[in-house]
Formats: sequence, structure tokens, C-alpha cells
Amino acid sequence: MISPHKPVGEHLRDWRTRRRMSQLDLALEAEISTRHLSFLETGRAQPSREMLLHLSDQLEIPLRERNVILVAAGFAPVFPERSLEAPELAAARRAVDVILKAHEPYPALVVDLRWNLVAANAAVAPLLEGVDPALLGPTLNVMRLTLHPKGLAPRIANLGEWHHHALERLRRQAELTADPGLLALIEEIRGYPRPPAPDRRPEDFGNVVIPFQLMAGDTLLSLFGTTTVFGTPVDITLSELTLETFFPADAATADALRVAHEMRQAAAAPEAPTSPRPAA
Repeated sequence: MISPHKPVGEHLRDWRTRRRMSQLDLALEAEISTRHLSFLETGRAQPSREMLLHLSDQLEIPLRERNVILVAAGFAPVFPERSLEAPELAAARRAVDVILKAHEPYPALVVDLRWNLVAANAAVAPLLEGVDPALLGPTLNVMRLTLHPKGLAPRIANLGEWHHHALERLRRQAELTADPGLLALIEEIRGYPRPPAPDRRPEDFGNVVIPFQLMAGDTLLSLFGTTTVFGTPVDITLSELTLETFFPADAATADALRVAHEMRQAAAAPEAPTSPRPAA
């Protein structure tokens, strides 16, 4: 997070620089003059709340940081941050639960901005067997759990590729959000034992996606992921949630996940009542 104690003009200039935009670029996007934008950045003009929100839209500033900018300019924050369990977010929570359940027998999970687990479906827990219990709580960080040497890392068949992919994704997120927690997570992961360097090319994965290849017992699960976010959120919590869904990358993985799902359902099903024996 950028310091809230800086003048509002410095916040605007920092985000413009982070987005690699010149004053002319931003002025054209915002349909204001470069002179006016320059005055806002140097403090020679005081922006209105509407102007700050307008510039924040053009710069795609995260909602959390928009509140910081508003406070720096002397305005009250406008974007609330509520628990996903709050009554106001009940509809969003139901939508999350429906998607997670409907995605079974394949794994799906929801994480916050810093990759802390918010929710998961029943297909995720079996994949975590054997990891160090300390990595499972009270806050389970998905990136840490995946790449830590006491987590899933020893069972990831293509650890070099996945480690590189995960760090690159974290780096892009940190660049877009300026979140210090992401930067700290990157440094932590860089301190883990270095896996073998990726030695495969995109064509080795069919020029489609890099799969997540995890050994589950004697079975190699090969999965590819998709990412979903809430559209047009005005709540900080929703704006920072990401739904990660995984699909089988081959028929063997699809069969293994389906069988495991059927076994879980059978184990959870109530026993059928036995009919009373007729009296002799």
C-alpha cells in the first residue's frame, strides 16, 4: 500500500508512473488538460472527490487504494470493506458457494488479494494430504502451501515451471496493486529452496497452458486453471476475491477425480434403514 501520509498529488503521480502513462496519456484518457493534471499532481490545484474517482478509474487503481487517495485529499473513504459473511454480501456468498459446488468433482477455491484461502470445494482437501499441519492454519495461504518445501512442492512433478509461473503471477499482481503483503510473500517464496530451472517450452504443453501436475499417491493429476473475478464490485472484499477453478488436462485425471468424488459421496451418504424382521 502506498503511504496515506503523502500529498494527494504524489499519490496520483505515483499511480500514473506505475501504469507507465505520461501526463499527456492520462489527460487524454481523462479528457482533461495536461495543465490541469500537472496542477493536481504538484498541489497547485485541489482535486474534487469526483475528479479523484474519475482519475482512479482511468488508472485502474484498486478500491482499497482509492480510499487512501480520498483520505489524503481530505475526503471520507467511499468503498466499504465487509466480511464475506456479512448480510450485505449474502448474495455474493451464495454465488461463490454455488460455483464451488457446481465445479465438483474438480477442485475450485476462492482466495483474497494475498492468496489467503477464503473458501474451497470438497475436491481440494484430499489434495492436501501429507502437508505440514502448520501450513494449514489458522490462515492458509495457497501460494505458500503450494510452493513450500513442506507443502505440495515435493509432489509437484513440474515444480520448476509452476514455481516460475507462480512467482511471475505474484510479481504482476504486486505491480498492479502496490500491495506490501504480496511483496513480502514474493520475498518469502524466493527464500525457499530453488527448484530445477524450467527446461520445457510452450509446445511441450501443446501450446495451450502450463498444467499443474501433482502426484496424488501413485496417480499423476494434470490440471489447468482458470481465474474468475467479480464484475464491477464496489466493495473492497469482493474486488479482491479471485475464484480459481481447475480442470483436468487429460482423461486419466478426469477419471481419477470423478472416482474420488463418487467415493466421497458414497461415504457421506446415510445408511439405508434396515427393514424389521417379521415376527416368528
